[in-house]
Amino acid sequence: MKLQQFFFMVVAGLLLFSAPPVQADTLDTQGMVTADDIKPNLPQPYIVKKGDTLWDIAQYFFKDPEKWIKIWERNLYITNPDLIYPGNEIWFDAAQKKQGGLTKVRPQPTVVVKPVERLEAPIDTSQLLTALRRQDLIQPDAINGVGHILDSEDERINYGANDRLYLKFDQAVNDGDVFDIFRTGDPIRDPATGKVVGILVNHLGQIEVTSQAQGVYRGVVLNAFAEISRGDRLKPAKDINTRIVPSYPDGNLVGDILYIRNDAAEAGQNQVVGISLGLKDGLKAGTALSIHRAGRTVKDTVTGNQVRLPEERIGKLLVLVPQQEASIALVTESSSPINKGDSVRNQANR
Repeated sequence: MKLQQFFFMVVAGLLLFSAPPVQADTLDTQGMVTADDIKPNLPQPYIVKKGDTLWDIAQYFFKDPEKWIKIWERNLYITNPDLIYPGNEIWFDAAQKKQGGLTKVRPQPTVVVKPVERLEAPIDTSQLLTALRRQDLIQPDAINGVGHILDSEDERINYGANDRLYLKFDQAVNDGDVFDIFRTGDPIRDPATGKVVGILVNHLGQIEVTSQAQGVYRGVVLNAFAEISRGDRLKPAKDINTRIVPSYPDGNLVGDILYIRNDAAEAGQNQVVGISLGLKDGLKAGTALSIHRAGRTVKDTVTGNQVRLPEERIGKLLVLVPQQEASIALVTESSSPINKGDSVRNQANR
C-alpha cells in the first residue's frame, strides 16, 4: 500500500470516530417539530380565537413561527392557511415525535354560528370636508342669512382669499366670529307632492370678523371656493365634524334621490346628492343608507307577458346635513350611475 493512501485512511478514521454520537429522534432535518420544541400542556384541540394566525399559533406552541406549515399539514381541512376563523379546531400530539409533533387526526369541519360583524371601509375625510364646505341645504326662512358683503377696501368687484371686506349684519357679532359666504340656489321639491323640502346653498368661502366702526364691520376672507361679490350672504360657519361614525337605522325608511350637485344628470362615488328623508324620519349626520334602482319591465318571450324585474342595489350613501324634510348626502359607493328618482332606504331593507 502506498504511503499516501495509508495516510488518507488514517485521517478519515480519526474524523469518523471522533464525531459525537447523534440521536436520531432529535434531528429536525425535514423541519419537523419535536417534543422538545413544544410547550407543555398543549390543549386538545386548540380553538382558534379572533385575531389568531397559524404563524402566531406556531410561535406560541412551538417557539418557532416558521413551523406554521407543519400545523397546516396536519390540519388540512383548513383549505387556506391565510383564512382561519374563530371556532376552528387545531390538533396537536406532542407524543408523536416521528410525525412532527402533530397528530394525523383529520377532524371534520364544523359550522360556526356567530353574529355578523359589519366591516366598513374608513370614510374619506377629504371628500367629507369638500362636500360639507361647498354645499348645504337650508329651510326657506333662512335664505337671507344674518348679513351680507358690502364692499372692499379697494373697491374691486370680485374677491378671494385674504381680501379685506366691509360687512353688514342684521345682528350684533363679535370680533373673531367666522361666517360662511353663500348664495342661494334652486328649491328642492318632493316629486310626489311638489312641496319645497329645502333650498340649496352654494358656499363661496369663509370670512372672519376683525373689527367694527359706525355699524360697519371689517373682515378678512379666510378661504374662497369661488369668486365672492357684493351682496353675497353670510351665515354662521358650520362646525364640521370629520369623525362622522356610520349608523344603521332600524325600521322601514324609503325615500328618493331628489337632487344631484350641479344639476348633473347622473352621480357616482364621492358626489353629493339630496334625498327626501330628513330629521322627521330619524336621520342624523352619519346615517348610512343604500341606493336602489327599480327593475325594468321586459317581455317574457315564452308567455308573451310583461314582467317587472326586481330592483337592484346600485350604491350607498352617508347623510351629511339632515334638515327637517330632506338631507344632503355623500355617495360612498356606486356600481352603476345614480339618477334622480332612484330609491333610498336603510341598508337592512334590501
